[in-house]
Amino acid sequence: MPKKETIGIVISNKMDKTAVVIETKPISHKKYGKIISKTNKYYVDDPNNTCSIGDKVHIEETRPISKNKRWKVIQLIKS
Repeated sequence: MPKKETIGIVISNKMDKTAVVIETKPISHKKYGKIISKTNKYYVDDPNNTCSIGDKVHIEETRPISKNKRWKVIQLIKS
């Protein structure tokens, strides 16, 4: 089974070796059809503390690293 991958924006990097990434995606409302934006927040493993706030990153699902961390940074797309 392939691992899930997504792209998001770093909103916090205050923790050591961890960043918080937010992913927004447009979804159509089931009844009314209006496009609304759904957001997901992920705790991401960043072992070298390379991410800074506002960076666009490519992340991948991984085994549980801690209580909340289940994703890791693959690539820093834009600083």
